[in-house]
Amino acid sequence: MKIGFDNEKYLSLQKKNIMERIKSFGGKLYMEMGGKLFDDLHASRVLPGFKPDVKIKLLESMKDKAEIIMCISANDIEKNRIRADLGLSYDNEVLRLIDSFRKLGLYVSSIVITLFKGQLSAQKFAQLLKNRGEKVYFHHYTKGYPNDVDLIVSDEGYGANDFIETTRPLVVVTAPGPNSGKLGTCLSQLYHEYKRGVNAGYAKFETFPVWNLPLKHPVNVAYEAATADIKDVNMIDPYHFNKYGKLAVNYNRDIEVFPVLKNIIKKITGKDIYFSPTDMGVNMVGFAIVDDDVTKEASIHEIIRRYYAYSCAYKKGQTTYDTVDRMKLIMNELEITPDDLAVVKEAKRTSKSCGLPCIALELSDGQIVTGKGRTIISPAGAVVLNALKTLAGVDDHPLISEEILRPILELKTNVLGSLSSKLSLDDVLIALSICAAHNEEAAACMKALPLLQSCEAHSTYILPSSDELTLKRMGIYISCEPQFENTNLFE
Repeated sequence: MKIGFDNEKYLSLQKKNIMERIKSFGGKLYMEMGGKLFDDLHASRVLPGFKPDVKIKLLESMKDKAEIIMCISANDIEKNRIRADLGLSYDNEVLRLIDSFRKLGLYVSSIVITLFKGQLSAQKFAQLLKNRGEKVYFHHYTKGYPNDVDLIVSDEGYGANDFIETTRPLVVVTAPGPNSGKLGTCLSQLYHEYKRGVNAGYAKFETFPVWNLPLKHPVNVAYEAATADIKDVNMIDPYHFNKYGKLAVNYNRDIEVFPVLKNIIKKITGKDIYFSPTDMGVNMVGFAIVDDDVTKEASIHEIIRRYYAYSCAYKKGQTTYDTVDRMKLIMNELEITPDDLAVVKEAKRTSKSCGLPCIALELSDGQIVTGKGRTIISPAGAVVLNALKTLAGVDDHPLISEEILRPILELKTNVLGSLSSKLSLDDVLIALSICAAHNEEAAACMKALPLLQSCEAHSTYILPSSDELTLKRMGIYISCEPQFENTNLFE
């Protein structure tokens, strides 16, 4: 993989700027940290060289100064909101994140349930946490929000929320997903801190859009593509330009809410702290890009993948056609098409010639291998096996005998009730790992597995969720045509 981003430089710059913010506020900073902390795969795809766990590495380097508050909205608990990439409900994701933080030695001090209106499900979740010895707080709907600043910054507004006891200079406020109440938690804490005579500040850990890249730079356009379903739009920050005479990129929601946010912070602290939404962000991404052409190419590939992802989501009834239409506009702006990925053309060509579903995968040297649904192995399993054989220099012959594969399929269908007549990628990899114990070729293929990371792949049909998830866990960038493999309504 070509590298376009210096991860270590970014880590150093970001840490330095956070420490400066803490110092500027007198030793206490509430930092809103959104996005994905452990697996920021979007950033790693558009900024080759960016490590998906860089936020965690940053927190690990500051573990003696930092503590974490986990936010979750009572509405999300009530609605059983699911994190789509993991298939976990938000309440279970909170539990998973807390465990993951603590395994790394990070201090999670408390959990706050936001937008609380007495929901029974939220009360049960709070009791579960308390039974395990966790500190749980409740924050309610803030009276007057967002326009009545005097009411918001009063004992009836933020003052009605529980004050969350914290002990460290950096308080990271995070959540399992967006709209979980991170900003409200930070501002509520500021109100209570100032009431207690403690100077504290607020900042936002930012990654995208990159404020010091051009508005229509593919890295920033890729952020618009990633949020096409919620209609985020990148804009020139007018407040930043008016104050400093410099162009800076931000997005519509931050720009729209800034006047209210500025007034709330001024009401709490008694002074103007920030003059633009860009000022609020700690974002050193742009200074760590070392090869602009590499990031542009990677971002264009990501935009195309997003188009296919939204097209499949529309086909499955998970989004509206407006989102797909928006993706077409974004691609037209950059003068790119869905067929600009080499694997897309090869997958379609191979599928047309053989009349079977097909997946094409491009190796790091540009060679493209394919996998078809011809045998009892799914196309995903076939393409991965073919890729591994190519990488390991293994002759093109069946690597796993049908004597091993057939009993696995019979177990799945006859005993476990699977409706599929194909072995999934998971099944194939488990069978390969068993064969590797006594077969040198299989062992060589297993050793080649890490070489598939960051490879591009395209399927001519919507993959079963299990195969798609496994490909993503392997680090393969997969996209799919918005076509179902068969007429079955239930997967």
